[in-house]
Amino acid sequence: MGTESAPSTPSPPKLLDQVRDKIRVKHYSIRTETQYVQWIKRFILFHDKRHPQDMDAVEVEAFLTHLAVEGSVSASTQNQALSALLFLYREVLSINLPWMETMVRAKKPQRLPVVMTRAEVTLVLERMEGNYGLMARLLYGTGMRLMECCRLRVKDVDFGQREILVRDGKGGKDRVTMLPETLIRAMQEHLAKRRLLYEDDSAKSMAGVFLPDALARKYPNAAAEWAWQYVFPSGSYSVDPRSGRERRHHIDEKLLQRAVKKAVALSGITKLATPHTFRHSFATHLLESGYDIRTVQELLGHSDVSTTMIYTHVLNKGGKGVVSPLDR
Repeated sequence: MGTESAPSTPSPPKLLDQVRDKIRVKHYSIRTETQYVQWIKRFILFHDKRHPQDMDAVEVEAFLTHLAVEGSVSASTQNQALSALLFLYREVLSINLPWMETMVRAKKPQRLPVVMTRAEVTLVLERMEGNYGLMARLLYGTGMRLMECCRLRVKDVDFGQREILVRDGKGGKDRVTMLPETLIRAMQEHLAKRRLLYEDDSAKSMAGVFLPDALARKYPNAAAEWAWQYVFPSGSYSVDPRSGRERRHHIDEKLLQRAVKKAVALSGITKLATPHTFRHSFATHLLESGYDIRTVQELLGHSDVSTTMIYTHVLNKGGKGVVSPLDR
């Protein structure tokens, strides 16, 4: 009679898989997951595949110095790499050593935002049409960030109250902003066409969209409902990298970025305007119109009014605040 072999002990998950698991437990975005995994992988390869447990502040500082000196990365990129490594040590390896508290983040340069005048905004918007034109007008008319517009869902557009509910903005915060009167008809016409696409997807059992894990578990059928559909969908299906499910995602933000870049070039203005410039222009033009800075802060979703205050510096430039002695 043969002896039974002992059950094999499953091997522990690989380090990067542990990182992914911990990120998902904490409900970080897929973008954060991708970036953190990339930086941790680069850190390990930079030190000849040594395990992070065998390294400390010296190796972390050497890697960050390499990024700054050899890679010429920006301060924000360097800080992102540091955040990824701190996450690795604290959350995955459960190592919280004194050196982690003394790591100095790169100082970001204080730059004023690029702001277009009202006339420049008009020049750019006149050269945009279709979905990209509607999205650009929403960015300027509501102050939404690029990804907030791309991720906008049908249920969060309130025509009765003339407002848009921005869900899960920067810092995981919700806020309310206005729905411009001049865009109501265009939005209604767009959603009528969007409904037809939704019905076609439903007929093929492909109407499901991404929902945060907690909502997906609590309301298993909600992903296929009209209310949860993206206002600006992708033109094709794609595979969700986490669930592996094929479905229609929201529009790729790079498409809008390219459309804005093209419109700016055609308009003849020389400012380096991007989709985010519409948000800067929204805030500046509201302050120019006399709206209270606290109101603008709420509409933008800034945690601290000091962040909103940067637009007052734009207002005080040149002839808006000080008269040049040459003109006296």
